[in-house]
Amino acid sequence: MDIIQYADEHRIFRQTLKRFLEKEITPNAEEWEEACIVPRSAWKKMGEQGFLCTAVPEEYGGAGCDFLYSVIVAEEIARTNFNGLAAPLHSDIIVPYIAAFGSEEQKKKYLPGCVSGDIITAIAMTEPNTGSDLAAIRTTAVEQGDQIVFNGQKTFISNGINCDLLILAAKDPAETNPHRAVDLYLVEAGTPGFEKGKQIKKVGWHSQDTAELYFTECRVPIANRLGDKGTGFLKLMLKLQQERLMCAIGAMAGAELMLEMTIKYCKERTAFGKPLSKFQNTQFEIVEMATDIRLGRTFLDKLIVDHMEGKEIVVDVSMSKFWITDMACRVADRCVQLHGGYGYCEEYPIARAWRDIRVTRIFAGTNEIMKVICARFMGL
Repeated sequence: MDIIQYADEHRIFRQTLKRFLEKEITPNAEEWEEACIVPRSAWKKMGEQGFLCTAVPEEYGGAGCDFLYSVIVAEEIARTNFNGLAAPLHSDIIVPYIAAFGSEEQKKKYLPGCVSGDIITAIAMTEPNTGSDLAAIRTTAVEQGDQIVFNGQKTFISNGINCDLLILAAKDPAETNPHRAVDLYLVEAGTPGFEKGKQIKKVGWHSQDTAELYFTECRVPIANRLGDKGTGFLKLMLKLQQERLMCAIGAMAGAELMLEMTIKYCKERTAFGKPLSKFQNTQFEIVEMATDIRLGRTFLDKLIVDHMEGKEIVVDVSMSKFWITDMACRVADRCVQLHGGYGYCEEYPIARAWRDIRVTRIFAGTNEIMKVICARFMGL
């Protein structure tokens, strides 16, 4: 029996989404990759069809769906072999902070636009000298009357150019406890002192707008803080489980797609008078990749169910994040090798898949940090 029990409604949603992606996203992928950005119109279309923020409650414009709808969106977007449209980041990593920790006023103000695609979100944690160590961030948040004043810099911010609303992690320099010093704040694009810097050119994910952000005497009302003062670090820790799970879901679907593409290629491509798939080395390579993928899928599906049941699975999710993304990168490399010289040519989709999958071992906390987390929980 399958670990995840999809209902007919889930299957209908998946088919509807697949048709939408085939019609509205895939035909434009090459153009958007060249332009190095996804137009806002694509986000609007996603929102109009109900494919953004499916978990947001109905009273704020969402559908109030279960987590399997988020899983479906992440998987089907990954299966387009196009990662520029970072809808899972928006819907299932950033917006949940507002839905879970926002005041009633904040939720009413922002969530409907997040669902419709009128508001594109980003989250700013990483800084030039601070990667996975969130307690060491330097961007400051100083209270002045009824306002908060920000000064600092963020980098590698996905959706950084397109974003209308930013969740900013900043610290109170007067607080000596590095964990209690961090808080999360809502900052709208166009706020004086908030500047979007250059778009960062990357090896992969070319159309995913990743940017540097700058804050110089940037002021927002204290009411823009998410929750009580001194709780930002805890909020990040509570939500990182789902973020890392989403990363593993995307990487898993990507690995499955790369293997499918490679099997098809090996059956069609001939050498020495027979298809590549008839050579023993090719068969061994494919069988080994298929086994790794099957193992990863079983582990991942179990974690999805556990997550939906509200279990604390920080260690298991950290394990899945590093193992599945490492495995997906191994699959990508082996698939390129089986394609031969064609695998290194942009006209073959495996080339984009190969360069795009690499970053999954870096974002959402590097794989090395995942191992550190596991080691700490194991008492090592």
